Amino acid sequence: MSTVATEKVLVVPTALFHELGHFQGFTDQVAKYLPRLLEGDQVEYRPRGKMEQDPSFKQLIPYVLFRWTDDDGTIQLFEYQRGGGMGEARLHAKHSVGVGGHISSLDAAAGHSEHVYREGMRRELDEEVAVDTAYDETVVGLINDDRTEVGQVHLGVVHLCDVREPHVRPREADILAAGFRTVDDILGRLDQFESWSEIVVRALFS
Repeated sequence: MSTVATEKVLVVPTALFHELGHFQGFTDQVAKYLPRLLEGDQVEYRPRGKMEQDPSFKQLIPYVLFRWTDDDGTIQLFEYQRGGGMGEARLHAKHSVGVGGHISSLDAAAGHSEHVYREGMRRELDEEVAVDTAYDETVVGLINDDRTEVGQVHLGVVHLCDVREPHVRPREADILAAGFRTVDDILGRLDQFESWSEIVVRALFS
C-alpha cells in the first residue's frame, strides 16, 4: 500500500471553513481564519488517500514562497517544475512558486496543533529544499481554489520568506529547473503554473 494511502494528514471540516467565511482565490485575513483552523476539537488527522477524494474536508497545506530582492531592487521568486515523483500526481509537470506539503500525524509529537503545524512546515521545507541563507518569514494569507479537484480538498496557508541571498536549492530530484526568476518573467508565463501559484502571484505581485 502506498504512503499516500496510509499517511494520516491534518484536516478540518470544509463546513468550518465556510462558517469562518468561504472565499475563492486569496485572502490576507490571516487572523480571521488561522487560529480557528489550527485550534479546537474540529482539527483531526485522517487517511490522506481518502481525504484526496473527499471535499467535505480541507487538508491544511503550508505554501512557502521565497522572495529575493537584488541590488537593483528587482523582486525575484524561487520557481521550480514538479517532477513525476512528487506527491500530488494531478500537479505533475506544472511550475510552482510554493514549497510545502501535508502536515502528518507523525508531526503531532510536537504537541499543540499550532506547534504541530509549524513542525510539519519545517519538516516539509527540510525535505524539499536547502536554504543556505538567512531569511525572515511571515504568514501573509490563505489560498482556496474550488475550481479544481486538487483545490477542492486543500486549503493553502501562504508563508513569504524574504531571503538575504538567492541561496535556495532543491534537495529532491523531482524539483526540476529550480531557481530565482523575476516576477515579470513569471507573470508572463502564468499559464505554465499550478493554480495556487497563479493565484498568489497575481494577488501579491501583479
